[in-house]
Amino acid sequence: PQQSGLYEYKIFGGLADCPPKLCVDVYMDLDFRKQWDQYVKELYEKKYDGEKVIYWEVKYPFPLSNRDYVYIRECQEMDVDGRKIWVVLAQSVSVPQCPEKPGIIRVKSYKQSLAIESDGKTGSKVYMYYFDNPGGMIPSWLVNWAAKSGVPTFLKDMQKACRNYSK
Repeated sequence: PQQSGLYEYKIFGGLADCPPKLCVDVYMDLDFRKQWDQYVKELYEKKYDGEKVIYWEVKYPFPLSNRDYVYIRECQEMDVDGRKIWVVLAQSVSVPQCPEKPGIIRVKSYKQSLAIESDGKTGSKVYMYYFDNPGGMIPSWLVNWAAKSGVPTFLKDMQKACRNYSK
């Protein structure tokens, strides 16, 4: 509703040779993500007042401060006119038992919607809507890098992670 100067991202992509269920399993597996996502500094799920909450610290390039997220996430498998679609929704929450840490900027406004379905062959079609307010001053070179290189690199890393995943 107001001009914030922040970006919302909509991503359409494909992950060849990664079936949708495998993509979802890889995406939801926090322990495995620590192995393949180079930007994860800390990542875990914990219950607060009966609700599963995820804490995620993201490495930012020097001289910028790392960011952290506290959020809830849900995954649903849906049947839409015979098509199996997995939907993952995530949103930041405020949890008093998980206070901000010195030197790390808390991302208080984060929202993500992800939908994954079969591409009709051996892979997946992926749609993602993503918004966060990283706080602080983010230089335009980093915003441009995220849009042009960071997202495609993430998809390539995820595809590689799918090939190396076994439960």
